[in-house]
Amino acid sequence: MASAAAALAGGPGQLITARVVQGAGAAVLLPLTLTLISEAFPAEKRGMAIGVWGGVTGLGVVAGPVLGGAVTEGLSWQWIFWLNVPIGIAMMPLAATKLRESYGTRPQLDLVGLVLAAVGLTGLAWAPVRAPEVGWGSVEVLAALVVGTVSVAAFLGWEQRGARYPMLPLGYFRRRAFSTANAAAFLLFGSLLGALFMITQLFQFGLGYSPLEAGVRILVWNAMPLLVAPIAGALADRFGTRPFMLTGLALQATGLGLLAWQIEPGVGYGQMVVPLIIAGIGISMVFPSVANAVTSSVPLSDAGVAAGVNNALRELGGVFGVAVAAAVFMTYGGYGSPAAFLDGCAPALWVSAGAAAAGVVVAVFAPGRK
Repeated sequence: MASAAAALAGGPGQLITARVVQGAGAAVLLPLTLTLISEAFPAEKRGMAIGVWGGVTGLGVVAGPVLGGAVTEGLSWQWIFWLNVPIGIAMMPLAATKLRESYGTRPQLDLVGLVLAAVGLTGLAWAPVRAPEVGWGSVEVLAALVVGTVSVAAFLGWEQRGARYPMLPLGYFRRRAFSTANAAAFLLFGSLLGALFMITQLFQFGLGYSPLEAGVRILVWNAMPLLVAPIAGALADRFGTRPFMLTGLALQATGLGLLAWQIEPGVGYGQMVVPLIIAGIGISMVFPSVANAVTSSVPLSDAGVAAGVNNALRELGGVFGVAVAAAVFMTYGGYGSPAAFLDGCAPALWVSAGAAAAGVVVAVFAPGRK
């Protein structure tokens, strides 16, 4: 319904409102996919199942830029949203008849915690999104940071002492598997979405490709989860998740670092293929290992809680990754010419590589295989 409303939007306000509703639907759906997988598969086979989940996620990532470029060029931007409508209509009866229901142990919702967490994360996300336009020292950004920080602190206090049935048992963060996997997910998506934000523009503004041509060329990077994630997930069942988190984040940092090093006037697509493949393989290894580590570190009845926390931190990491990459880009370059774009793109990609390298440090502290 929200996708149809976005396609029919008559102005920016209506489009943004529809997108908010669409985002809310996605936020409900995505953590539940991991919850259903955790409930349906025993622990010794869960890595393989989550690896397939990561591959399907990769398929969506692959299809997005290519379909988006083709639809934008061949039809209009509204059709990006119309494509979701028949998919949703087809999936609803399948979900109603094929999915097995499961329930948690909490007899009631933690509504106070829900409000505090929503306000806090919104404030912390609002600040970096708006900062490149209005400045980090503006009243708007500082107020968002203050409100976000105070609300998160209040949420933690409520969950620790006030909530009868806490939405998020804070004791889970004392478990190394839970805390390190969530921190790695934050840094992974900060690196991934910051880099994706720059690379999609690099192909268009820096190298002059059309949206469709850019989407096709990104396939060497985005197609890797479809190929590698199922294998990495299956192997994680045997060797544990830490080796794949470590190796994957190291490969992502290496690939993005090589890409940043190559970006200069006269750079061609051929020089970018190998770094993109290296980074893509790294991402593919981290996707299933992080998801498996998070959901396996809590009781099965709280798999949905773990998946929800992981999803929220992934999205927050992506927001910060894009905001920081954009700020660095505007400091060193701009959109005045392809050369100016390249001047800003390289430092921004170095920052994205640094976020993945920080994830390597976090992954070192993840527990080994039990």
